[in-house]
Amino acid sequence: MKRLLCLGLLAASVLPGAERDKKIGEPGQFDYYLMSLSWSPAYCAGRTSKPNDPQCGTGRSFSFVLHGLWPQYTAPRQGSGWPQFCTTDRGLSDPKTMLDVMPSLSLINHEWTRHGTCSGLNADNYFKTARKAFESVKVPARFQAPKEYFTISPGEVKKEFLQANPGMTAGMVAISCSANFLSEVRVCLDKDLKPVPCTGQRECKAKSVRVPPVR
Repeated sequence: MKRLLCLGLLAASVLPGAERDKKIGEPGQFDYYLMSLSWSPAYCAGRTSKPNDPQCGTGRSFSFVLHGLWPQYTAPRQGSGWPQFCTTDRGLSDPKTMLDVMPSLSLINHEWTRHGTCSGLNADNYFKTARKAFESVKVPARFQAPKEYFTISPGEVKKEFLQANPGMTAGMVAISCSANFLSEVRVCLDKDLKPVPCTGQRECKAKSVRVPPVR
């Protein structure tokens, strides 16, 4: 599933067919978290044919939303850079409690099944941690509620996030793009949710990206 031009990118990259549901790793056995913040207006930019989508229909508008909080390895294990599908433990009893920051029930359920089960936390505590991580990163003023399209370089996006979040350095943040749109800002965090250097993250190579406005 893909979201937000990337809001449905369900992990740091996508595994092929038979590997998609394969268990890798054990709960709690990981090195750091990768938090993905997706730019919701980019996901909705080409989605007018689906007005009932919770992000793109009438009602609340979204800017950055939480795509996921993904346990990661600093060095690949079992041929992967991250654990996945670690248990079959139940997810949230009421996933709707996360819709204000993750506006998709299918995404919430998927993120638990694939990534949250590897955190070593139960579903309630995993999503509390995900929300705390989301709230720990300050979004630069330009991105809080833009009313018009604007164009910006990926480097400038990163620079503004670093300026808004003292203590972060360039290696702790990665900017992703798709089809010349800003799609995601990824931040690497330790288990205490303090920023740490990322490993193996791809950066957007475009000279500039388009940023659709919040509706």
